[in-house]
Amino acid sequence: MKAVGYQKSLSIDFAESLQDIDLAEPKAQGHDLLVEVKAISVNPVDTKVRKAAAPPAGEWKVIGWDAAGVVRATGSGVTLFKPGDRVWYAGDLTRQGTNAELHLVDERIVGGMPASLDFAHAAALPLTTITAWEMLFERLRLVPGKQPTGENLLIIGAAGGVGSIMTQLARRLTGVTVIGTASRPETQAWVRKLGAQHVIDHSRPLHEELQRIGINEVSHIVSLTQTDQHFPQIVSAIAPQGKFGLIDDPTALDVTMLKRKSVSLHWEFMFTRSMFHTPDRIGQHLLLNEVSELVDAGILCTTFGEHFGRIDAANLRRAHALIESGMAKGKIVLEGF
Repeated sequence: MKAVGYQKSLSIDFAESLQDIDLAEPKAQGHDLLVEVKAISVNPVDTKVRKAAAPPAGEWKVIGWDAAGVVRATGSGVTLFKPGDRVWYAGDLTRQGTNAELHLVDERIVGGMPASLDFAHAAALPLTTITAWEMLFERLRLVPGKQPTGENLLIIGAAGGVGSIMTQLARRLTGVTVIGTASRPETQAWVRKLGAQHVIDHSRPLHEELQRIGINEVSHIVSLTQTDQHFPQIVSAIAPQGKFGLIDDPTALDVTMLKRKSVSLHWEFMFTRSMFHTPDRIGQHLLLNEVSELVDAGILCTTFGEHFGRIDAANLRRAHALIESGMAKGKIVLEGF
């Protein structure tokens, strides 16, 4: 089967950083689905793993996690899907990735794809949606329902992949006031289109930007990027007994700064369930099925940003380069081999 992989962790400027290769077709066993991958999207985790994790000498590492495709075969323990089903999922960090024609994935972290979306638009959503959903409803404990609560939510980096779906989830499924940050006119317009009541510029001091829109403190803050740079202002802006969540990897964070306000800190990593085989990993199957229904009902929309063409090494190198530049808006999608 065709795939894109690498043998050494290299800068994306090198052709060897991602290469077109041929691998043996995998076989489904146990709870595995063998999925014919139709479309993928690229996430910051793809670039981080490529730069940090090399395979054993002589072997190929295939990365990529978001996928939409069709079930070709099932393992003996599969009960949730059958061959021919259209599925979407975000994969497992401990296994080979989705940058391949055929991919093995545990059925318990897979959902049925929205009927209203094509493969490319569906592939944009799974990883970021799981991340955003788990952060909002499982980590920060926001309560679904449109009754106004008096709470507000600041999303730092709202124009990116996670921010784009988190803004929608918070605005359409809860009663909180959503404040998104974006630094360029086009990304600010994108965040407003997704439903944020307020958009502020994170390249300026956050407390000044919040005061500009008449908000003195925020009950819930989620930082999706550059948390170490924003952290002192986050501490200043968050309300006493507030909740703070993050998904990135700051090199250092003095969490004692949160103590005076009794602020709780929540890290979200959507691969935790699959990585540790937690008993509740089927929650991601249920979550993706629920989101599929919300998409088909017109409540949520895809965060598809740009189509980079077919799935091959050259196009994936372009996608990784754009992700690493920090200039992406929405999700980068590739489709077909």
